Amino acid sequence: MFLPDLLKGKTILVTGGGTGLGKAMGHRFLELGADLVICGRREQVLKDTAAEFDRTFKGRTGWHVCDVRDPGAVEAMVEAQWRRAPLDALLNNAAGNIAARSETLSTRAIDAVLGIVLHGTAYCTWACGKRWLAEKRRASVLNIVATYAWTGCGYVVPSAMAKAGVLAMTQSLAVEWGGRGIRMNAIAPGPFPTEGAWSRLVPRPDLAREIETRNPLGRPGRHEELANLASYLLSDQAEYINGECVTIDAGRWLKGAGQLNFLERLTDEEWAMMRPAKKN
Repeated sequence: MFLPDLLKGKTILVTGGGTGLGKAMGHRFLELGADLVICGRREQVLKDTAAEFDRTFKGRTGWHVCDVRDPGAVEAMVEAQWRRAPLDALLNNAAGNIAARSETLSTRAIDAVLGIVLHGTAYCTWACGKRWLAEKRRASVLNIVATYAWTGCGYVVPSAMAKAGVLAMTQSLAVEWGGRGIRMNAIAPGPFPTEGAWSRLVPRPDLAREIETRNPLGRPGRHEELANLASYLLSDQAEYINGECVTIDAGRWLKGAGQLNFLERLTDEEWAMMRPAKKN
């Protein structure tokens, strides 16, 4: 459905781009002509993904080891990337989440989720944005949020708090920076199963099936559907879309708010099994 050169000439940074949905979206950007940069905390994962992409798209994927919770690391990554090639777009995809009864969460757990989702998104956006503004370069930022940014959701409260903040940032900067050439938009995906997220958030197969099918279309999203939406929103074909959050969930949130509210059905034993092991 897209022109093969839709993203040609653009260099796009995808945070958390070595696995899961970030990897799927990055692959689609390459198919549509973009040069790709991925970042994450695990060097070997980034190397493996870049090598995989290079087999089809030779020499068009760069990578940086970066913990987006660390503003100094983010600034160093963006500065190093700018010396190679300035970015044209940023996809803030890196995320962290913990499914838990909220009263059991430690402050460290709350900070971990807010650090990745809210602070990391802000750090990356500011590091790129100030360079784009100084250079008067047109650019685009796309943030991954969730429908519980506006509905709220039990059992993933730090994530809901963080996603709500990211959505507010998206809408606020769309007004402040839009007239200076930087578009800000967001996507709120429904259930798009990935091995990592599902193993942490959905402990039973019956519950996984329910979260995947409890929407008017009766199925989970396919990764390419999300990747196509992201590609469009980052392309010049969407240059009049600014400050928008596009939901892609088959009507799930309209059918019932709070994607993880079903976790109230877990037993005490199942909650105990999900509790992260304490580190020495």
